[in-house]
Amino acid sequence: MEKLNIVEGKAYPFGMKNVDTDIVIPAHWLKTISRAGLGRGAFEVLRKEPGNVFDDPAYAGSPILIAGDNFGCGSSREHAAWALADLGIKVVIAPSFSDIFSGNAFKNGILTVVLPQEAIDRLLEVARTDPIHVDLEHQTVTTRFQDRFQFEIDPFRKHCLLGGLDEIGLTLDQADTISAFEAKDAGARPWLVPAVA
Repeated sequence: MEKLNIVEGKAYPFGMKNVDTDIVIPAHWLKTISRAGLGRGAFEVLRKEPGNVFDDPAYAGSPILIAGDNFGCGSSREHAAWALADLGIKVVIAPSFSDIFSGNAFKNGILTVVLPQEAIDRLLEVARTDPIHVDLEHQTVTTRFQDRFQFEIDPFRKHCLLGGLDEIGLTLDQADTISAFEAKDAGARPWLVPAVA
């Protein structure tokens, strides 16, 4: 997982409420176990509509998505987070998220920021013309117009995102502690140590 701290750039001014994971990535994309290429299927149904924000060249490659309340509801498909990541989205800002989606996003290196609706409305307005700045370390979302919104995040999730630590990374981060325990345990219970052939 890549480290995440400062994310700045254009943001998709999406704002739709109750976007379920089937809207994020339709079911027929779930046949793959590869994450590569899922960005093509992200918001596929909405992209069939002319003038949709996801195919607007003004927002191409935006690392931030500003969404509405209850984003990521519906089924627990992790492919939704994979599709967003493949689309290049590193941060989703909304008034609330489905717990399962929020967990899947975190495990895939995507920061979910919860802000009140008034802040979302302001960010939707700014995103139409100017970049948004997200600072995970200081837990702020700011704009060049002096807007400053503070957000909360679980300290463990913050630590993992800042360090780029997934489950494997967390385990490797404790390699010295694990080795010390194994050496101590081998001395205390030598009958459990397998013989070397």
